[in-house]
Amino acid sequence: MAIRRMDNVLIVVEDLDVVIAFFVELGMELEGRGAIEGPWARQAERVVGLEGIRQEVAMLRIPGGVGGIELAMFHAPVAVRPEPEDPPANTLGIRRVMFTVEDLDDVVARLRPYGAELVGTVEQYGDTYRLCYVRGPEGIVVGLAEELG
Repeated sequence: MAIRRMDNVLIVVEDLDVVIAFFVELGMELEGRGAIEGPWARQAERVVGLEGIRQEVAMLRIPGGVGGIELAMFHAPVAVRPEPEDPPANTLGIRRVMFTVEDLDDVVARLRPYGAELVGTVEQYGDTYRLCYVRGPEGIVVGLAEELG
């Protein structure tokens, strides 16, 4: 099999501090943060197909887990905003990142001060799990699932 693991999902943001705070409150750990400069910037330009990159990145990890979130704030070239700004769930492309949490109601309450609002409602699927989508800072949609039983 060619795939060994999924390392991270990239989210391009305008306010790195706010989005870091949101994901840390969700329970992720900030692994590192810094500017992409020098030879690293030139290599990044070749990988992503952009010239003149100036960016700051932050890596967040799931405690004790393997995957994470990479946040990138571009100073140059200027980031492009998708249309519409808050696309509905049936828009083509990546729409959300999903996490399993211990207490869904507590997590939603803790994320509200960071601008999070429910996209729809919290729903319970039998006695298996509870699920909701939350739209956080910069329109980032996070799915939250609480396993029951």
